[in-house]
Amino acid sequence: MIRAAITLKLCVYEETGGIVAALTTSIPEHAGSERNWDYRFCWLRDAYFTVTALNRLSAVGTLEYYLAYLRNTVAHTKGGHIQPVYGIALEHDLTEGFANALPGYRGMGPVRFGNQAAEHIQHDVYGHVVLGASQAFFDDRLHAKAGALEFEHFEGVGERAYAVWNTPDAGIWEFRGKAHIHTSSAIMCWAACDRLARIATCLGKPDRANYWNAKADEMRAGILDLAWNEKRQAFTGAFGEDALDASVLLMAEIGFIDAMDERFIKTVERIDEELRDGYHVYRYRVEDDFGLPQTAFTACTFWHIDALSRIGRIEEARAMFEDVLAHRTRLGLLSEDIDTSTGELWGNFPQTYSMVGIINAANRLSRDWDEVV
Repeated sequence: MIRAAITLKLCVYEETGGIVAALTTSIPEHAGSERNWDYRFCWLRDAYFTVTALNRLSAVGTLEYYLAYLRNTVAHTKGGHIQPVYGIALEHDLTEGFANALPGYRGMGPVRFGNQAAEHIQHDVYGHVVLGASQAFFDDRLHAKAGALEFEHFEGVGERAYAVWNTPDAGIWEFRGKAHIHTSSAIMCWAACDRLARIATCLGKPDRANYWNAKADEMRAGILDLAWNEKRQAFTGAFGEDALDASVLLMAEIGFIDAMDERFIKTVERIDEELRDGYHVYRYRVEDDFGLPQTAFTACTFWHIDALSRIGRIEEARAMFEDVLAHRTRLGLLSEDIDTSTGELWGNFPQTYSMVGIINAANRLSRDWDEVV
């Protein structure tokens, strides 16, 4: 956890509080894949997990910087729309280009600068931002807590989330060639409204709390109906689709569903059967714009560790965590992806999503203080 925390700190741009996804560009997700992306930017989908990790570390100074970055992002939005990714100084133009003169990592080009994801429509971002920034309204350790003005800004995000929760988008994995109504995007839109209700209660605004609770209840009922696939006995990656997606594991993490709900347990079991390879978990196993994925996505492995722990499979979760730790470099670092056949790390490095996963999983699997005493 200490090494992961230091790495996370080194990825912070302190002038704005932004935290980059990685310090490199264009290391491919697997050999010759052309899945080469520039990760030197700030993805808002990381917000909730980053805030959770910083909170568990009691890294209050870094946490406050990052919360300020999230609040500034929302303050500069127009019409409630938020990009999935921004620059370290809140730059919104991240036009993607190519450095054609460079051969790339091990000669595996292309080398990209900028990221087209900034142009994508990803509805999950609204929930990630509100989930992350809600800490600013509750945490008495902060020098500058958020208040009524910030709540007004975030209500615009909530209205946007409610308006789009059941409409197609590129999803958390930023599909470039297709759009669906993704389950992970829908539950994050629900999270935005649910947390706004809690914030309103904290601020002494019962009418607004009732308003947002009603929105959240409506969305939750719709998602439970539309995302459950009776034939597959699982919550699938998109409404009306059969394919599984590891991002639905976040349902329990964000409080959308009780972890012991039979439907969630069955979903974890289906993911075990179809997306898990040994101790590693793939995002999905269907073709995307670049073919079939050939490496496991380490953040998904950490989500699965959390889910296993929540449903009572603690020892299995511990074994999976120990295996991931064994794949770190000599300096204790992880990239984005792992080749399940060779154990080799792939993808941009060091990946803050993965380092945050170490912190959160270690916390999840640690004994409670009352057990120690």
